[in-house]
Amino acid sequence: MNETDTSTATNSPVFVPYEEFRSGLPAGRFRLIVNPERAQKYVKHRLFVTGISLPILGVGTALSLSGYAWVGLPMIVIGALLHRVIKAYAPKILLHLALQDVKTYHEAIEFEILEVRYAT
Repeated sequence: MNETDTSTATNSPVFVPYEEFRSGLPAGRFRLIVNPERAQKYVKHRLFVTGISLPILGVGTALSLSGYAWVGLPMIVIGALLHRVIKAYAPKILLHLALQDVKTYHEAIEFEILEVRYAT
């Protein structure tokens, strides 16, 4: 009976201070659960992806139409693929941002994007 109580306690999300999270994650003391849909939205917002990709698409289109296709077409491809790359790698990007910035770590926990649990 006590074994189920301890396993339930270790499987529930816990609040871990940032410094303990930062030092314990590489050591394997924590298990992370990331909500991929929320992570994608948060990373796109945090990195201002739409504000970057739209001007790249616009400039690439303008360059392609004005005769500089070798410069414009790669810009169009970069602008179009930026959203797909963020979608594919959003949990990894979020983890990197959370390890580097305490504000991002607390926001990810608060918005239920990231759950930290003790490893069993």
